[in-house]
Amino acid sequence: MTASLPIKDGRLVAASFFDDERVAAVFRLFDGDGEETRIVGGAVRNAILCAHVDEIDFATTALPDEVIGRAKRAGLRCIPTGIEHGTVTVMVEGTPFEITTLREDIETDGRRATVRFGRSFEQDALRRDFTINALSLDSSRRVHDYTNGLADLEAHRVRFIGTAAQRIREDYLRILRFFRFHAAYGTGPMDAEAFNAIIAERNGLESLSRERVRAELLKLLVTTRAADVVGAMSDAGILQPILGGIALPARLARVIELEACQNATPDAELRWIAAFVMLREDAERLRERLRLSNAETQRALEAAGALERLHGRASPPPPGELRTLLFEAREKGSQDALCLAHAESTASAEDEAWARAAAFLRDTPAPALPFRGADLIARGIPPGQGLGRTLKTLQARWIRAGFPKEPSELARLLDETLRDQD
Repeated sequence: MTASLPIKDGRLVAASFFDDERVAAVFRLFDGDGEETRIVGGAVRNAILCAHVDEIDFATTALPDEVIGRAKRAGLRCIPTGIEHGTVTVMVEGTPFEITTLREDIETDGRRATVRFGRSFEQDALRRDFTINALSLDSSRRVHDYTNGLADLEAHRVRFIGTAAQRIREDYLRILRFFRFHAAYGTGPMDAEAFNAIIAERNGLESLSRERVRAELLKLLVTTRAADVVGAMSDAGILQPILGGIALPARLARVIELEACQNATPDAELRWIAAFVMLREDAERLRERLRLSNAETQRALEAAGALERLHGRASPPPPGELRTLLFEAREKGSQDALCLAHAESTASAEDEAWARAAAFLRDTPAPALPFRGADLIARGIPPGQGLGRTLKTLQARWIRAGFPKEPSELARLLDETLRDQD
């Protein structure tokens, strides 16, 4: 059943973190003297898939006080990051490792769980969300699988543990997690039981905090199959209740294609703008729906505003228009808008004209208006609304002139503007 996985005689053949002295130190400290400690969760899943491992978490039979005591006796710093749920972060040579006492859920309300500590790795595994996340790895590299997770990993299948509806009711965020994990690890159609349970339980999403929804969506959007899954979520009516607007999976797919063509790191913020923002009103709505930060909202507003003049273009703007775009939307807003306009066009991802336009925006400093209100006051324009109108007129004339820098040309524009005000 695991012929394609790097497992032999029940043991993981290769995992680079076993050569890490910090990981070995955790095992030496917490695995023994009547307690057992294993690596759990995403680190095990990704190691088996030969994928990148971001962080390594441990589960242990030891109670939190025992974990803290052993760490302090070894001279290690402890942080009670989730002590009420049994999680202690132990710092080893500057690297944090979360060590969590085995648990069982005794009560859930769809958002959080009340737990009690236990000593059974199997019971701890059975309380997790998906089979591929319930694997554990002991210090001898033996893989422990209580939920048939290895078979699901090999089949690139994401399944809830036990009854899908029950798992979802324990924490409705698992609806979004299912789509994220399918986008990252699944192939083919989604698990039918899971999908049907999600449709039946989708109203539970309304009970989640907007911050949790936002965080999960951003993680989903950087996966390789994000566009396909966003499209499936939209078709199933999952996104409308939480976002209050449409989704644009085709545009998202094109942005992902453009990133791949440029060997660019996935940009979660640009991807959610591509997927959910067509107009400035969309950015304002998502600010409230997802509790976006001021910086995230501003980026979306600038991109949407700049994109208004680029919708429907078959080819990129010429340099003069690009300078105007730079001036009005600044560097990031203009680059985002050009990328989205390219994504909306029928041009290929490798199109040279769009590539030259992107390079122009990347390499050209944003123009800065060389006039200030003080310049007009010095020429006799009194402070007030009239001053502001005159400055805007001067700015428009400067833009039409092609953003000149020469003092003589600037003086001419200023003189012409003041004459028009007489």
